[in-house]
Amino acid sequence: MNLQAGCYSASGLFLFSSQRFAEIMGINLNTEIQMLKGVGPGKAPALQELGVCNGADLLEYFPRDWEFLPETAQISELTANANVCVCGVIESTDYHKFKRKPIFEIYLIDKTGALRIIWFNGGYLANQLHPGMRLAAYGKVTKYKHQLQMTNPRFKILREDIPEQDPKQLGGAVYPATASMSSGMLKYIVRKNIDELSACVKEYFTESFREEKNLLPRKEAFRLIHLPQEESHLSAAKRTLKYEELFLMQLGLAVRRYRMRNFAPSIAMKFSSQLDRRIRKRFPFFLTEDQDKAIEEIVSDMSEPKPMNRLLQGDVGSGKTVVAVYAALMAIANKAQVGIMAPTEILSRQHYQSISRFLEGSRVRTELVTGKMPASERKQLTEQISKGEVDIVIGTTALIQGGIDFHNLGLAVIDEQHKFGVEQRAKLRKDKAPHCLVMTATPIPRTMTMTVFGDLDVSVIKTAPPGRGKVTTKLVSPENRKKAMEYIRGLVKAGRQAFFVYPRIESGESDRNLKSAEEEFELLKTCVYPEFSVELLHGQMPQEQKKNVMERFRKGEVNILVSTVVIEVGVDVPNATVMVIENANNFGLAQLHQLRGRIGRGASDSFCFLFSESDNETAIKRLEVMQKSTDGFYIAEKDLEIRGPGELFSTRQHGLPDLKLANIVEDFEMLRMAKKDAEETLKEDPFLQSQENQNIKKAIIKKFGARLGLTDIA
Repeated sequence: MNLQAGCYSASGLFLFSSQRFAEIMGINLNTEIQMLKGVGPGKAPALQELGVCNGADLLEYFPRDWEFLPETAQISELTANANVCVCGVIESTDYHKFKRKPIFEIYLIDKTGALRIIWFNGGYLANQLHPGMRLAAYGKVTKYKHQLQMTNPRFKILREDIPEQDPKQLGGAVYPATASMSSGMLKYIVRKNIDELSACVKEYFTESFREEKNLLPRKEAFRLIHLPQEESHLSAAKRTLKYEELFLMQLGLAVRRYRMRNFAPSIAMKFSSQLDRRIRKRFPFFLTEDQDKAIEEIVSDMSEPKPMNRLLQGDVGSGKTVVAVYAALMAIANKAQVGIMAPTEILSRQHYQSISRFLEGSRVRTELVTGKMPASERKQLTEQISKGEVDIVIGTTALIQGGIDFHNLGLAVIDEQHKFGVEQRAKLRKDKAPHCLVMTATPIPRTMTMTVFGDLDVSVIKTAPPGRGKVTTKLVSPENRKKAMEYIRGLVKAGRQAFFVYPRIESGESDRNLKSAEEEFELLKTCVYPEFSVELLHGQMPQEQKKNVMERFRKGEVNILVSTVVIEVGVDVPNATVMVIENANNFGLAQLHQLRGRIGRGASDSFCFLFSESDNETAIKRLEVMQKSTDGFYIAEKDLEIRGPGELFSTRQHGLPDLKLANIVEDFEMLRMAKKDAEETLKEDPFLQSQENQNIKKAIIKKFGARLGLTDIA
């Protein structure tokens, strides 16, 4: 045994460093949870339910809150106006419910005396506090009728199953808990193991880098986030571990982006002014300045032998499809095929119809692949695709669900990217390296373009094509509903068409206040607007029926379309200038904006009516944002601000590890710093081969793994 990693104490006992002790005892970050101190087979299942399966999981099971209690004092030492924590045993309890202000009273005793403690309107405590219980109460000591007492203090029940619980350590970390694993027990287990576990932590950054960025060593940061002695310690630990999370995320994205651009050569597309003129002749209008700029960026990318990875984000109705068609025709001119994937069959059919209109009379062959195609028809089409006889293939996830193998895929276009994860995007590309253009009509806050879409270059189309009418949004209160319905009647009589959107298909027991499309369809058709043609559309209808209803609405044969959010994306009917959204308070801002984007696509002015009976402050705030602005980028930032990043997107869905401490909104400046530092790290060491980057390399492989295709960088 190597004894050099220790020393002798004054009493002659040999003392090991915590690192050496961890090695000897066999406690490390990979130790199974039941083998850690204070756990055993009895408590292990409860911890495993929380996702804590080994030492590393316990170390990264961060507190949800921290309490910093006043110093503990004995009862005989108390003085008026002191802010203290008192620990003792409850001697008696009494509830004076007939006083003018009902009072719950206890007497707490320790070995030095007794203290009266009262809670006004504290009847609820009668079932919680009983004689014989050990209790810690903390707050301000006051004097009442020459007697010291505490009024309405906070308290903690000292649990008998944690025998070593020290009253002086009652504050500190508060952990997310369950019925079978309390926060107190978690804190006890963490305290028992923190020395050995933190000693096993590997450092990511050099000392000079930490000093420059004002970061703690990782060992110290983990200790202090679990056992902070004061708030300044906690602040420093949180800063270090938040930065670490954001840095690893940004480095993982940067590595993925570098590898995709440098390890898989793509077709370098040829481009000329003659090709540009030929493509533009296909469009019966001039392109906007934003469209031209996006095309210029895409042409530049596709002219390189490195695969393009570009996000094209544009507000609803801004003309992204035209840009995608331009990119597709450039690929086809270079003898390559194009795959276009959309999240729904309605949207993929919409793309097929609009692209077919642009390419009418050309030799470009465009085909639509759906999940419900007859097997024989699908087999024939997949064979033609594999032989290169089809130029543009449009479909849903049917494109990646086996059987389709492109002869020469040069461009992959993925619409509504936020509906697909990184893995689905990778499946479309398979082992090839086509240029990739992802599009979204959901404007993305800048924080999300740096995280969820951090591996992509970004093009933005803000301006709508010229000749579009103004869209006015009105929040309609219950008392003005009838007036709004009559106004809509006048618009439909004048030849306009209307959408009525509902949050669910059919009524249910769960929430009777939510209106359903099926019930309201019958009411609108028979009672409210019997003079008009009213039809129903929702996701559970047979595909052919949905297709038929949409086609009739597009042709103007249907005046009013009653629907669910199935029309959220891709429905393009210029004559539809009216939208009613019922129970609008039940929709998020981004979804409301998407729905509103179905109108205002023609030259006439449009009107969006938000019907809501809610008095919820947050819901009203969202609806007022909609009434104030039609700018999707402003709305996206407000949505992120109001709802927070956790509710808006799941990083795991997009192939990224969840953030345990960092918040991309609150910590945006740190996110920017982490992104810049990650890019500089990769610029200096593209393969993360230097000795000082070995621990970082192992960390991103562990955190990202196969989800970002980084398993082979080791």
